[in-house]
Amino acid sequence: RQASGGAGQGSGSARPQPLEPSLLRFLVCPLSKRPLRYEEATNELVNEELGIAYPIIDGIPNMIPEAARTTKKQPPAEGSKQP
Repeated sequence: RQASGGAGQGSGSARPQPLEPSLLRFLVCPLSKRPLRYEEATNELVNEELGIAYPIIDGIPNMIPEAARTTKKQPPAEGSKQP
């Protein structure tokens, strides 16, 4: 008798669970409302335009803007240009 009907995914799983590919066509960035790109290497949903990436945890995208990480350097502030 098994305690759970899961697919053997225990808390000690070495590999992150990827995003279900069929979900990608429905998901958009909550900030820009634009489509996202799935990055398999980092298991994240990437918004190239804003330079941010949302993590995917246990196959579930964490689409909270505060949870996103920056993927590229921000442009320098207007007053800090070098001559």
